[in-house]
Amino acid sequence: MTLERDAAPGIHRVEDAYTNWYIVDEDGALTIVDAGVPSSWDSLHAALGELGRRTLDIRALVLTHAHFDHLGFAERARRELELTVWVHENDVPLTRHPLQYAHERARSRYLLTKPRALPIVAALTRHRAWFPDPVREVRRYGDNGALDVPGSPRVLFTPGHTLGHCALHFPERDAVIAGDAVVTLDPYTGGRGPQIVAGAATADSRRALAVLDAVAATGATTVLTGHGPAWRQGAASAVALARERGPH
Repeated sequence: MTLERDAAPGIHRVEDAYTNWYIVDEDGALTIVDAGVPSSWDSLHAALGELGRRTLDIRALVLTHAHFDHLGFAERARRELELTVWVHENDVPLTRHPLQYAHERARSRYLLTKPRALPIVAALTRHRAWFPDPVREVRRYGDNGALDVPGSPRVLFTPGHTLGHCALHFPERDAVIAGDAVVTLDPYTGGRGPQIVAGAATADSRRALAVLDAVAATGATTVLTGHGPAWRQGAASAVALARERGPH
């Protein structure tokens, strides 16, 4: 586990198996954004200890999308901590069947041709990422508005990576949690820098690129991604670079 305190003000980044999830702190009340991989359950407890917080401080778990490597401990948190798990209504089916996701290109193609991604795939396997528990009960959210959870993130509907993918804007913190709408490390290629995720795990690359207008429009200085380090040169530049890179 890697814990980066205050990756943005009051937003702490936790990384397991090259996958990020976040702890949002609002006056001691916490929102977890994404749930990493199954072994991130242990990282949750370790990170809370380092931050001087407890599981009782957590009020909600919000998913940017329901791919297997972001669903990790969501069901366990729902069951054992009695948390509400929030997800966009279009991704509800994925929470029940997390490996049945749409993608444009065969995953095997990347495994055979992108050796830089092999350490990432190995880490995901070691951390049991491929087999998260389905989430038995969720709370659906829509395309816009602020969620009634600590931090009050504003929903940015950014479909393409999945049909219900959403980024979360925190205007008062000058930050956006982009999820996998834009990443700084592609787990399927090992490529670094702002980009969308490869077609091995993206349902519609053209749409994923088009909807990045919503991320750029935030004007946020800090972009917190689902994979890779934070981007602190502004949302607009991250989007421009992702579009320059294009589908892959």
